[in-house]
Amino acid sequence: MRTVLISGGGIAGPVLAYWLRHHGFEPTVVERAPAPRAGGQAVDIRGVALEVMERMGLLEQAARVRTRMRGMSMLDPDGQEVDRSTEATFSSGRLDSDDIEVLREDLVRIVYEHTRAGVEYLFGDSVTALDEDESGVRVDFAHGPSRVFDLVVGADGLHSTVRRLAFGPEERYAHHLGSYLSVFSADNFLDLEDWQMWLRDGDAGFGIMPVRDNTELRIAYGFESAPLADDLRTGDALQERVVGKLASMRWEGSRLAEAARKAPDFYCDAMAQIRMDQWSRGRVTLLGDAGYCPSPLSGQGTSLALVGAHVLADSLARADGDHRAAYARYERRMRPFVTLNQALATENSGGPASEESVAYAKNALSLDS
Repeated sequence: MRTVLISGGGIAGPVLAYWLRHHGFEPTVVERAPAPRAGGQAVDIRGVALEVMERMGLLEQAARVRTRMRGMSMLDPDGQEVDRSTEATFSSGRLDSDDIEVLREDLVRIVYEHTRAGVEYLFGDSVTALDEDESGVRVDFAHGPSRVFDLVVGADGLHSTVRRLAFGPEERYAHHLGSYLSVFSADNFLDLEDWQMWLRDGDAGFGIMPVRDNTELRIAYGFESAPLADDLRTGDALQERVVGKLASMRWEGSRLAEAARKAPDFYCDAMAQIRMDQWSRGRVTLLGDAGYCPSPLSGQGTSLALVGAHVLADSLARADGDHRAAYARYERRMRPFVTLNQALATENSGGPASEESVAYAKNALSLDS
């Protein structure tokens, strides 16, 4: 039980690959994109996830590229400030916290550069079929030749292909949370300096933060909606929907809409959680968003991915070749932690969870227990 295929080259997959190699396994990471993905929102590394980064020797490097906000303003629909804070922001929590907020693309790059020399990466390819027998799992790929692995891990996100192949349709496990979120980049046309702006207008709203030494904006726009029909969830259709909604906003609507239309890194998806009775079947298991996505509303997706990768690799290392025992231990240790962190997304409808809930959830697991 040495060879492990990991589907997904974001954060969870490469971190798992690092820890598997640390324990003597031979990991291979397959990623649909042609290279590590750029773009995405700012993500948080909190609580016990900081310890995972420290054990990898990456905590100081992540801290060097963290966002450094001075505070935030809350605006009414006409853009008038109604409140402000120099103590916390909605995206990262308290500014005096030991937690770290970084751009997702920066964390992806840091982890990839740290693992690329010892991990086999297959970019520009994806899993198309899994065929398991007593000796391993034969994996078919969209482009490369079929290969046999001892184990397969799906770390391929909310819309996981591995989960679909091993467990069935996404509809069985995805729980829509009533909204959609888009994230995209733009030039800093608002001249923000280490300061966030948040606005709510009816059933929609956005947060804007400057990044890259205030040369760029990262914009997160959300709107309430029931699950959209399949033909409205394609990239172009969803982008046009967001552009239209932004254009109707009273404050900076036209410039935000134009930025969304032109953004090379435009992203939009449903706010949803993945809830499953078990994350493992046979030689296949799931990690991070693929098995227990908490949604960006929780602020804990990245931390769950980091911690889950450490716990899964540790469980496999302790199992003396018995993947069933390893997977059972992984689920037993992670499930209470996942449950607490998923609950953060629904604790306060329309706003972040309480500081007390976040503080408890982010530390509710010991790496050495």
